[in-house]
Amino acid sequence: MISLRHANQRGKANFGWLDSKHSFSFGSYYDPQHMGVSALRVINDDRVTPGAGFATHGHRDMEIISYVLEGSIVHKDSEGNVEVLPAGEFQLMSAGSGITHSEYNASNTEPLKFLQIWIQPNTLGNTPRYQQKNFGQTLGLTTIATPTGENGTLQIKQNATLSQLILAPKSKITYQIATDRKVYVHQVAGELSIEDQPLSAGDGAKLTDMSTVTFINPSDTQSTALVFDLP
Repeated sequence: MISLRHANQRGKANFGWLDSKHSFSFGSYYDPQHMGVSALRVINDDRVTPGAGFATHGHRDMEIISYVLEGSIVHKDSEGNVEVLPAGEFQLMSAGSGITHSEYNASNTEPLKFLQIWIQPNTLGNTPRYQQKNFGQTLGLTTIATPTGENGTLQIKQNATLSQLILAPKSKITYQIATDRKVYVHQVAGELSIEDQPLSAGDGAKLTDMSTVTFINPSDTQSTALVFDLP
């Protein structure tokens, strides 16, 4: 079964410096029908004005992924990590027993656009950890995060896998879904068709009780999506 969540149905928050769209309940936006999918609890589509950002604040027991689409993030945390996260890179901060951090737009002239993703860990009180990597723009499925960190992937403390899907125009790929697994697809850019269900940028699709699914790019431009394989 495929359940679509269109971009214009997401929750909204605008603080002037931050314009955010929430795929699931977050902050002041509450929708009991959209509390997340399995361990996936947050996908926020954030746009930050030049020079602005999130002041130092705390997290614990959450796997927090940032994926920069435009611009760069300056990241600082209580573990001593001071990093710049440019467009195309993924960051995974395992908050564990507790961590504080700040994230700012690295530019005073250009806007920042990134996805903020939260996944609940399957163990609590872990030592905080920071990971960052650019996985490139290879066509097809590229594994980004796994429970083991195998093959150079980011290691996430959950029985979940995150993949980047990039399809050339007029191409397709088949994805195998293991028994009792759930899949959530977030469309990042371009268009995607999932079993004749169309997705555009910002749309999401929850896939349940399916063993295989075919992703098709029906357009004349490249398509990019994130694929979450969840318990």
